[in-house]
Amino acid sequence: MPPKEERREALKLVYEQARGCAKCPEFVATRTQVVFGAGNADADLMFVGEAPGANEDRMGLPFVGQAGKLLDTLLGEIGIQRADVFVANVLKCRPPGNRDPLPQEIDNCQDYLFRQLDLIRPKVVCSLGNFSTKLLRADPTGITRLHGRAEIRTIGPRTLRLYPIFHPAAALYTPRMLETLREDFARLPELLAMDAPPQPEPEPEPEPVVPEPQMAAVAAERPQERAEPEAADEPEAPGGPAAPEPPDDRQLGLF
Repeated sequence: MPPKEERREALKLVYEQARGCAKCPEFVATRTQVVFGAGNADADLMFVGEAPGANEDRMGLPFVGQAGKLLDTLLGEIGIQRADVFVANVLKCRPPGNRDPLPQEIDNCQDYLFRQLDLIRPKVVCSLGNFSTKLLRADPTGITRLHGRAEIRTIGPRTLRLYPIFHPAAALYTPRMLETLREDFARLPELLAMDAPPQPEPEPEPEPVVPEPQMAAVAAERPQERAEPEAADEPEAPGGPAAPEPPDDRQLGLF
């Protein structure tokens, strides 16, 4: 397993890629900024919601409104702080008007989430609400039937315990839902104490292509026929684009 520091640096690179993503033109035109996710880059527990809202789009961090405050309260009741977990969304950009994401937008964005799962390596992932649960399970069964029932599933490159729960926002609109949320959160310490499920075997790397002897001989006789010099060796054109700013740990919320 790569050292923790290497995975952290790799996560920053994924953040940089997401921050400059232009796969969804409507998102590019309307977003304030990409909301990549925030929290402990080595967390055992990860929460995945649907998409950023207006507050998240403005601040660049997930779950910063009333639902986020309730999430913090529910975690505190079981002895966990926000700094102990990682929080992200399926989509990294706010859909205009908070509309439902389109299938193509989900496809465009899912690799960022899969990379987060692969680099953070949580034992338990809580899908928050219907949308996140249906997407991560690749199944239309709703959250009402599934909440509070952990299952081992392979999502992207990782096998983990998926634990669907209601979105904290549900309790803001339906107060009786708060007790259900508390009951489901109460199981989290038990799930986190379990061993992580075994991971799938990595796919074998393709065997390198060995040139035929005669081709190698020809190459040896003609060393002058080489690839063009790398672009980095050429002088930079004046007035080119400025170098991107390095990732900001404060935005990522990495601890």
